[in-house]
Amino acid sequence: MLTRRLVAALLTAVTAGTALAGCTSGSQESRCSDKNGIIQCAPDQRSKAPALAGDLLTGGRYDVAQDRGKVVVVNFWGSWCAPCRAEADDLEATYQATKASGVTFLGINVQDSKDKALAFEEGRITYPSLFDPASRLALALDIPPNTIPATVVLDREGRTATVIRAAVTREELRPIVEKIAAEEPASR
Repeated sequence: MLTRRLVAALLTAVTAGTALAGCTSGSQESRCSDKNGIIQCAPDQRSKAPALAGDLLTGGRYDVAQDRGKVVVVNFWGSWCAPCRAEADDLEATYQATKASGVTFLGINVQDSKDKALAFEEGRITYPSLFDPASRLALALDIPPNTIPATVVLDREGRTATVIRAAVTREELRPIVEKIAAEEPASR
């Protein structure tokens, strides 16, 4: 019961924070376009994503900073989430289709037990997942995902380019990822 109350409180805080942030003229989300839950930011409107680092489900540590120079697709998921199960094959297919062009994927498992999360991943996905049962990493983003599942695409400079606040299909995700992967890096 306490866990459900904590989850409800976290989701309420995220929703309220996002609503307030959206009213602020300087917020990243207010500078980006939102079409049907897909928020896309032009390169000159992107802000640097926060540190995304932690313990991997399978052991070891991961820090998204190690993949600077690559497009990083970050998917927030839970084993308890039916839409997460539905999109898993599409995420893996998009990962396989785009990894040769400098794209990597990272899952972030939230509000879950490690055993259930590992069982969910087995045979479904080949990219790594961080274990974040308290959803702290989602709360750190300038444009919080607000839903599970959610997918955030970081450009090669580690900036938030796209946030998708719903389950995604390969037909929706792949063109977004390929477009960001084809962008020229900003001149230094």
